[in-house]
Amino acid sequence: MSETKSALFIDIPVELKEVKSVHSIGGLEFEGDLPAALFHLQLITTDITNWKAASDVIVVFHTNAGYVVLNDVAYNASRNIATGNPYKKLVADLIDVGVKVELCGATAKVNGWGNADLLPRIKINLDAMARTIQLVQQGFVKITE
Repeated sequence: MSETKSALFIDIPVELKEVKSVHSIGGLEFEGDLPAALFHLQLITTDITNWKAASDVIVVFHTNAGYVVLNDVAYNASRNIATGNPYKKLVADLIDVGVKVELCGATAKVNGWGNADLLPRIKINLDAMARTIQLVQQGFVKITE
């Protein structure tokens, strides 16, 4: 990594009055130890706050990322560890700023997870594909992570 810093100029500034997005997260990619999808959600929610924009941001965890919304006991059982869910505070922080967090019902079913296995305030939808289609048809922009 370079020791010198260069100036950064934004050539294409963006400021939105409204954000309606559904984030489909089926697997985690990492920036360091931080899941990029959670970092990206922090970034857009900060933008929304700075813009004072109206927003409806929904994130749907499914497939290989479903475990992100498990409580400590279920997380440990799913991941074969004893540390608890390292993402629970990040998820709670997103919910606190207005992000709606959902788990794919098909992912929950195949993994044997029930509502009691989830972090507080997580909703289970029918399945990620049907929910994403529903939201796109309602005017949400789909972001795939």
